[in-house]
Amino acid sequence: MEAPAPTTLRTAILKQREMLTSMISRAMRRLSRECVPLMADRAALEARLTQALDEIPDCKHLYVMDAAGVQIVANITRHGPDEAHFGRDRSKRPYMQGILGTTNFRLSEAYISRNSKRPSLTAIRLIRDEDSVHIGFLGADYDLRELPVTEGLYEETQSWRQIKGDPSIRSNLFQQQRAESMLDQNLDVVLPMMVELMTHHGVFHGKLMFSSSRATIWHVDNPFSYRILDIDDLMDPSTCMAYPHRAYTDRATVPADAIKPIFEMFRELRFADENIYLRGGSLNLCNGLVALNFSCDGSHYIRYDEFLKNGMEFWFGAAG
Repeated sequence: MEAPAPTTLRTAILKQREMLTSMISRAMRRLSRECVPLMADRAALEARLTQALDEIPDCKHLYVMDAAGVQIVANITRHGPDEAHFGRDRSKRPYMQGILGTTNFRLSEAYISRNSKRPSLTAIRLIRDEDSVHIGFLGADYDLRELPVTEGLYEETQSWRQIKGDPSIRSNLFQQQRAESMLDQNLDVVLPMMVELMTHHGVFHGKLMFSSSRATIWHVDNPFSYRILDIDDLMDPSTCMAYPHRAYTDRATVPADAIKPIFEMFRELRFADENIYLRGGSLNLCNGLVALNFSCDGSHYIRYDEFLKNGMEFWFGAAG
């Protein structure tokens, strides 16, 4: 039986939106109909919206606007009415654009809220009278941090990704040359050190910054904090004594015997050309990705096995 396809970032977002739409669209349609006879009575409208907070899950604010998009009630919250928004013209807000004539319900794209400066969503439902004439809007605001999550964290794509950097760096590429660093001069010691730390001492993510002669590492015993190793640390084999011996992590997708060839490939990419050269390279044993940053400020993310399979011509054709 085939394993289910991994959940990507965009798929995870789409599922969240589908869940939220399913959760609130019917309740907002029913509430919009109940608002019709109350449109001229602010107190009655606010009382009904207060009750509705329990009917529309996880909603932060409820409010009603007239047909022009001007708010005719306070923001109704679980802490009481917020009078500051009465009379607010919301007609120019992104979630109001293009809704008339296209749909009766819309869930906005995520945006940074004007007041709390937090990622938010807004659901808008048209209010129509008995003759289907548009007489107003019902709005519901959501704070993304308060929404339920449909499933676990999405998985990062394993496909090769190239991301271009600063155009000014790229345009001056051939006016610069690689300057030999302390790390360059000591790779015969530094590379075996990185391999040892990742194979036998619990480091599951390691990054070498060639130009600045340092490394950052993440350890299985404390994956939430990274550690910085300067060139003196990297040149001293006793550094390994500071990291307890750990069996090779069972979460690794990279075979242990592939680590050395990957770091040796970093060496080749560093020295193969004086203008186009590797500035930084990292390996994550758990997601199996190699990350590369070149002198042209181009970045690449690629599976470890594809990285090892590709020759130098591939990189010099893609990195520039």
